[in-house]
Amino acid sequence: MEKTSWLLVVLVGVVLISLLGGAEGRKSRILDESSYYDLEYSAISCRAHSASITDFGGVGDGKTLNTKAFQEAVNQLSKYASDGGSQLIVPAGQWLTGSFNLTSHFTLFLHKDAVLLASQDINEWAVIDPLPSYGHGRDAAGGRYISLLFGTNLTDVIITGENGTIDGQGEIWWQKFHSKKLKYTRPYLIEIMHSDNIQISDITLVNSPSWNIHPVYSSNIIVKGITILAPVKSPNTDGINPDSCTNMRIEDNYIVSGDDCVAVKSGWDEYGINYGMPTSQLIIRRLTCISPYSAAIALGSEMSGGIQDVRAEDITAINTESGVRIKTGVGRGGFVKDVYVKGMTLHTMKWVFWMTGNYGQHADTHWDPNALPEIKGINYRDVVAENVSMAARLEGISGDPFTGICISNVTISMAKKAKKYPWTCTDIEGITSGVQPPPCQLLPDQGPEKTEMCSFPTENLAIDNIEMQRCSYRLNY
Repeated sequence: MEKTSWLLVVLVGVVLISLLGGAEGRKSRILDESSYYDLEYSAISCRAHSASITDFGGVGDGKTLNTKAFQEAVNQLSKYASDGGSQLIVPAGQWLTGSFNLTSHFTLFLHKDAVLLASQDINEWAVIDPLPSYGHGRDAAGGRYISLLFGTNLTDVIITGENGTIDGQGEIWWQKFHSKKLKYTRPYLIEIMHSDNIQISDITLVNSPSWNIHPVYSSNIIVKGITILAPVKSPNTDGINPDSCTNMRIEDNYIVSGDDCVAVKSGWDEYGINYGMPTSQLIIRRLTCISPYSAAIALGSEMSGGIQDVRAEDITAINTESGVRIKTGVGRGGFVKDVYVKGMTLHTMKWVFWMTGNYGQHADTHWDPNALPEIKGINYRDVVAENVSMAARLEGISGDPFTGICISNVTISMAKKAKKYPWTCTDIEGITSGVQPPPCQLLPDQGPEKTEMCSFPTENLAIDNIEMQRCSYRLNY
């Protein structure tokens, strides 16, 4: 009887343990299931491999420096470049970091509550050579601090997210700039060089030390759904600066800036002339800009390698100095031609159209006074502007006029305290139709029946034929 009772106790214990274990097992499986989340986004490429920055020791407490963790993550994930590529997830948190390099066939994805905080320790920022098409830094004659996110000689690079944030913490850099204490040019937030197939989308950039997004010597680039925010008096916080790039699409972006919202460039004086790499085949569409001291779209002033075939449409600017500005001068050389702008809505502007042929900043004293820029084939149509101080300031270069200017179907409502003469024109040639207030004599009116005469290309550029894929993942927290 005692033996039987003992066996019964053992059996009951085994059953209880089994039941409890099963319950724990089921609980564990439920917890495992809940520790996954589904991620979807549009991209030029989907990835076969995923990892989190926490897998490499990253700590998102806003205090721990994660530079080594980010670089180690990129280095480890680069081994998947030939095996479907990889993505690095940055989860919710504040991730303090210095500069790190990207790799090919790679995606950096920012969770909606993720913030990359740029380190304010200048020792975290390596100094690299000036760009060959510039010869000098922009803030100082020597080199330049490397950008927060940097890559060169890459292909298939994506920086995207759920509107996660990159915070440049630029105040310390702005102070150094104003006090003239910079030994080198300030860093940008994102710079991709000598690369192909680039996507930067659906993230928020704030308080950059200087320029925000700078693709240079690159091709096949999409910048889409970006929010850029900087104090309107912060120095040189340009939004998006395509520089000696080909086949690029900038669309659906919102920018508040201390400088030009989009600035198209291609090198500086003799360095840009010698490098000889233009920016061409550029689309800018559905841009909203606020920049009281600069332009919604600027072409130049560093345009010595040339700018050609720029197509801008559906542009909204509010409390912005000018709608479209062309900046150049003697010594720049190069060209700006075949520019097409259609559909601008402007509110509270100093100028609607501004062309400057006397921009005087030079890389050094070796610029060539015989290097004159060629500005021709500039087309504007379908523009409505209100509360404007001056319709246009169009100033070419004596002996080197800006030609082929076409402006049509433009209605400009002047501010109560507008300038007495709404148009100022020197050394330019062109035509207009359906423009109010009436333009200067150098832009003769061709009659109201020709309001669509200023051309805008109908054929697609190659970048419009690049289709986004829908990428879906199930990932661990």
